[in-house]
Amino acid sequence: MNESQVTVREATLDDVDALVAFQLAMAKETEGKGLDPALLRAGIAAVFQSAERGFYIVAEVEGRSVAGMLVTYEWSDWRNATFWWIQSVYVDAPWRRKGVYRAMHDYIFGAARARDEVCGVRLYVERTNRIAQQTYSSLGMAKSHYDLYEVDFVL
Repeated sequence: MNESQVTVREATLDDVDALVAFQLAMAKETEGKGLDPALLRAGIAAVFQSAERGFYIVAEVEGRSVAGMLVTYEWSDWRNATFWWIQSVYVDAPWRRKGVYRAMHDYIFGAARARDEVCGVRLYVERTNRIAQQTYSSLGMAKSHYDLYEVDFVL
């Protein structure tokens, strides 16, 4: 398979089942967490109901969804523009290391660069996920000088 066989498009409501399955699998695989499927489905659907939350894309091979990604927004007063945040990236295991993520990455970066109101793209990655870190570095992303802190009221 090569990248030309991967189709990337903005997700629709018809993709919710696939996006739910991807996120359930990712939570289990990366953090050993079982998510509440109903809460997750509502959270994914909320993005489709309110465009200011962001948007999803899916990657397909031969008409089958094999990966998904969420893009959300962060306003930067320093730049008077918006950062796009790549989140919830999941590539189905048989399709990893085959150019699927690169196709999604290229799609998002092309769309972001085409918009004057977007000043950059950011993402966060687990410290132990060396494969993902290598992938992002190989695609021209650089590790920032920020650390992420949080208080999670839900999980």
